[in-house]
Amino acid sequence: QVQLVESGGGLVQAGGSLRLSCAASGRTFSRSAMGWFRQAPGKEREFVAAISRSGGTTDYADSVRGRFTISRDNAKNTVYLQMNSLKPEDTAVYYCAAASQTGWGTTRRTYNYDYWGQGTQVTVSS
Repeated sequence: QVQLVESGGGLVQAGGSLRLSCAASGRTFSRSAMGWFRQAPGKEREFVAAISRSGGTTDYADSVRGRFTISRDNAKNTVYLQMNSLKPEDTAVYYCAAASQTGWGTTRRTYNYDYWGQGTQVTVSS
């Protein structure tokens, strides 16, 4: 069992930065690939970034590649999402998720993620 708690969301102007954190409890964090997803009002939840359980492999949606960086600290049971050059279209609720059955890789598919956090709001003003 993994419990996930996101933090770090807020209101920022376009061009600004935020760093999201996701603290995990439970014994499977270091064996789980982790992902960040987001959902804007009226839209489906979409993949943002993922990182393998070792941290050696990362994957990004095209819309955020080059602006966002995912990382993890297995000693602290925490995954991060550094978001730079934020745009109004990045406004959404951001969720972290854990995928315990992906082995050493990453995944973009929501159905591969076993555990989800409650989400944190990110609002980017123009």
